[in-house]
Amino acid sequence: MKHKAAVIYGSVRSNRKGIKAAKFIVNKCKEHGFDATLIDPLEFDLPLIDKMYKEYKNNDAPPALQKLADILKSADGYIVVTGEYNHSIPPALSNLMDYFLEEYFFKPSAIVSYSAGRFGGVRAAMQMRAFLGEIGTTCIPSIFALPKVGSSFDDEGNPLDEAVNKRSKKFFDEFEWYIKALYEARKNGTPY
Repeated sequence: MKHKAAVIYGSVRSNRKGIKAAKFIVNKCKEHGFDATLIDPLEFDLPLIDKMYKEYKNNDAPPALQKLADILKSADGYIVVTGEYNHSIPPALSNLMDYFLEEYFFKPSAIVSYSAGRFGGVRAAMQMRAFLGEIGTTCIPSIFALPKVGSSFDDEGNPLDEAVNKRSKKFFDEFEWYIKALYEARKNGTPY
């Protein structure tokens, strides 16, 4: 069975560099046999959250929100690609993710962090780990940090240093294990 992974990217800045990392992650997901979908907040153009998706009744959610809900509901796991803004996660990322809750329950998530500097956004990753736990997704132990993101990938997400590919193996092996394990566990039901 081909599992589905939603790659959730979080920047809407002009001249954004992290999109290269997000494309790399989508490509690696496909190499690992996942059906991967990139969720780019620029494509959904959601306003600042007023109502969560679940608060819309009778199929009256805006079309962009419904499309996003369909992607998240069908996903077996999530990889969040976050930059580091003031030692935290980008506001566009939290806004996009805050529209949903139950869609994340009992499915695994993983964190890819990046920055222009040498620390690879790890401070944002710590914030994201707490965020993911609160919305009900199980975050895998490994974090995949990508330093100097602007010069590490070409525009299509191909790494300019083979070491990036090598470092990604453990991360993706772990994510795949959690997707398969929790997929099987959900077949027997969930606590709620």
